[in-house]
Amino acid sequence: MFKKVIIAGVVALTIGSASAGCSSYGGYTSCSDGNTYNKVGNTTFGSNARTGNTWSQTTIGSTTLGRASDGSSWSHTRTESGGYGYDSSGGSFSYLD
Repeated sequence: MFKKVIIAGVVALTIGSASAGCSSYGGYTSCSDGNTYNKVGNTTFGSNARTGNTWSQTTIGSTTLGRASDGSSWSHTRTESGGYGYDSSGGSFSYLD
């Protein structure tokens, strides 16, 4: 689930940025589709003005902790050989590269 969420997020950011028309200033990005992203230090905050959804993620070392728009949390830790964590439904996962 985590990989799907991250991949979907990256794809959405890429597609959204290309088709929505985004502009950036420093760590702040605003897109014409209502999405905004604000990076402060190691934390990124995201929101959508049209839906009211917000989310955030913080990276500390090789671990990223996130809070999804529904309030659920997730985590992901990279290791030399893969990674592990918990998805936003509470299920654990691990993988090898």
